[in-house]
Amino acid sequence: MPEPKKIVLAYSGGLDTSVILHWLVAQGHQVVTYTANLGQDDDMEEAIAKAYKVGASQAYVVDLRREFVTDYIFPAVRANAIYEGRYLMGTSLARPLTARAQVDIARKEKAQVLAHGATGKGNDQVRFEFTFQALAPEMGIYAPWRDPVFLGQFQGRPDMLRYAKKHDIPVKATRSKPWSSDANLMHISYEAGELEDPARPPRESMFSMTRSPKSAPNRETALAIDFRDGNPVGVRNLADGTAKCDPMELFAYLNQVGGVNAIGREDMVENRFVGIKSRGVYETPAGAILHKAHRDLEGITMDREVMHLRDSLIPRFAELVYYGLWFSPEMALLRGLMDGSQRYVTGTVTLGLYKGNVTIKGRTSPAALYDQDLASMDRSGGFDATDSTGFIRINAHRLRASALRAAKAG
Repeated sequence: MPEPKKIVLAYSGGLDTSVILHWLVAQGHQVVTYTANLGQDDDMEEAIAKAYKVGASQAYVVDLRREFVTDYIFPAVRANAIYEGRYLMGTSLARPLTARAQVDIARKEKAQVLAHGATGKGNDQVRFEFTFQALAPEMGIYAPWRDPVFLGQFQGRPDMLRYAKKHDIPVKATRSKPWSSDANLMHISYEAGELEDPARPPRESMFSMTRSPKSAPNRETALAIDFRDGNPVGVRNLADGTAKCDPMELFAYLNQVGGVNAIGREDMVENRFVGIKSRGVYETPAGAILHKAHRDLEGITMDREVMHLRDSLIPRFAELVYYGLWFSPEMALLRGLMDGSQRYVTGTVTLGLYKGNVTIKGRTSPAALYDQDLASMDRSGGFDATDSTGFIRINAHRLRASALRAAKAG
């Protein structure tokens, strides 16, 4: 960027974005910072004060917590979205919302450039920039970790720490936590540092949302979760009567009670969009509980062929989320199908939480397709068993044909 620009920088207040902010201002640019409140434990007032101290012309904090739950997490729950069979995608779901709100700030400020501090090896650079391109194709994009000029000055953390010290930039850098983390209402993720050795177990002291199963209560916690059209609309603790129906309160409560019971830990090696395998460790208590409960309720309410068709598209939906294509035409089409499949997913699931396990106890629904008389092995329930003879024979035609062909071939 040879000419001075007005830039909106996605700003966390950490070492990287603080150095980037100061460096951009030193290059003659006017920088507006934007921090998304997604439920992380950061001190937002401190982030604003720090941004101004480092050189921001304006500092914004936008509370996105409720929108994150209702418009991003819940659609993922409705779709049973899970990447590579294990990752519930807390970071992946947060990035398009974060970037969309950044575009809103840039338009308000009449800025020319959107900037972020995501690394050149990771997924987040793609998620930010796909959203920028989809929602604000007229704006420029600046990614310092792909800028040869910036890279010529900063090779990594030691260079940034020296720069921060030289320019009196307050940082909280420590070697006591040799990994990086990303937190929001949905989860906390951990990667890099000592976790880059895929054979090395994570330290127990690393985890902050969940207890170890070894220290979880010795008594099961029983819950009932209500769904309407695939959305969680209520949770009740069947022991102490605690009840939550507000989306944010419901989700926060499931995080709390799930964390106490050691629910939602995952340690995996995944495939990043850029083609690199990466080890990630995750804590997603509420997400793990809702995923299992919702999936179970579908068993009693969803038509078989609708379910099988929808299930075939879950990996694709999860890929689109993981790759940052939330605002793509294909995602709009797929979300319509996923949401359409949820028309009758209404009812209540009872479950137990115990030392890292979510155990389904039962389910009821006013829209159930389950017929107890028809399913019973003790009574006919209107089913004529003699019909099965023709059903089996017709469906076995191809098996007989294949067997006869093999016999002829010797």
